Amino acid sequence: MKEIIAYEMSFKKEIEYSDEVFCIPFKKIYWNEYLQKYNECFYEMRKDLEIEPINFYSDYSQMIDKAGNTYLCLKNGVIAGAVSCYGNEIDDLFVDKSFQRQGLGRKLLLWGINHIKEQGYDEIILHVAEWNQNAVKLYLQTGFTIQKKERVR
Repeated sequence: MKEIIAYEMSFKKEIEYSDEVFCIPFKKIYWNEYLQKYNECFYEMRKDLEIEPINFYSDYSQMIDKAGNTYLCLKNGVIAGAVSCYGNEIDDLFVDKSFQRQGLGRKLLLWGINHIKEQGYDEIILHVAEWNQNAVKLYLQTGFTIQKKERVR
């Protein structure tokens, strides 16, 4: 079984947010598309780190408790990316492969930061696998700092 190292990261700065991306609350009508894109975006990491099941989502019942905290960015009527905001925590941020390398990940991250700050939180946290170096770099460049490095498995 492979070792998994994760970072807990924190953001405590002010941001100047411009509405560069528009997100809508998750709706059940997007479930099948969300399931497919979420599983596709996290597939390589889960496979490489031997996290079972490799395709995390398989049934809508897994989403019911998360739906109210999940937001979708649509482009031409399809999910381009998504981000979940649980209290002061950002989670499950992903960008569909066909929309990657266009700055959408950063825009979704800033949207999530702004959304959480609008709820009255000063500090925002997230957790990221060390394996996901592109995400780690994005978070550091955006102003997150590593608070803790931990061995998850």
